[in-house]
Amino acid sequence: MPQRRANRDAAPLSPDGLAIRFDGVTVRFRPDVQALADINLHIRTGEFVSIVGPSGCGKTTLLNYVAGLVPTIHLDGTVLVHGQAPVTGHRALAYMLARDALCPWRTALGNAELGCEVRGMAKAERRDRAAYYLDKVGLGAFANSFPSALSHGMRQRVALARTFAMDSSILLMDEPFGALDAQTKLQLEDLLLSLWEKEQRTILFITHDLSEAVSMSDRVVVMSARPGRIIADVPIDLARPRSVRALQKDPAYHQLYSQVWEKLEEGLKHE
Repeated sequence: MPQRRANRDAAPLSPDGLAIRFDGVTVRFRPDVQALADINLHIRTGEFVSIVGPSGCGKTTLLNYVAGLVPTIHLDGTVLVHGQAPVTGHRALAYMLARDALCPWRTALGNAELGCEVRGMAKAERRDRAAYYLDKVGLGAFANSFPSALSHGMRQRVALARTFAMDSSILLMDEPFGALDAQTKLQLEDLLLSLWEKEQRTILFITHDLSEAVSMSDRVVVMSARPGRIIADVPIDLARPRSVRALQKDPAYHQLYSQVWEKLEEGLKHE
């Protein structure tokens, strides 16, 4: 693995050990449009937390506030990242979207190093990091391939390598595997788990897939329909390391899945 820098892209850890903190967060974009209501959520450093809920309940809005992408004029309450107010371009954060967003004129390696390049990392270091993570996601042999020559699943692997190469301590992931076929999705879920279990970065993960949430997370937060409220925070006490595919045969996994599903159904009644 590339030498990790002592000053990994992160703010100093907050005294309470929390990477992300929402306290009493209510968001109203217009008088008649309330997106979120009284969100209280604390995410510890190194924790993997998934958020599930109906479409339009404000899951992505939460990520965007953490990333400093939404004007705070609409927000009541407090959002903190490592004990500080969020800002756009925070170096502690890397954001992975549902679509790969690769630049078609750059190779897989060029795309994997793009985030590091934007942040001003020296060329040799960013190339080293990008090549390392491309290899970890199984694309070392495709480093010089352009996106047009890659399948959708391979493109999303490049996006995953780009996200980890940035060396941010907090990863925001907004349905990163939602558009993939079932087999590729399982492969990338296991791949993400293996990377996270090795590096223990903080992950806030948005998904509509309850199986995905239960399989990978330390906790699954369930939100109601708009205005989004947290109606359950379910600890996932399955042993680690985990295999998403192996869990399908585990009765404890299915019990937790049913518990999360019941809470999600309660949330749908708020519509």
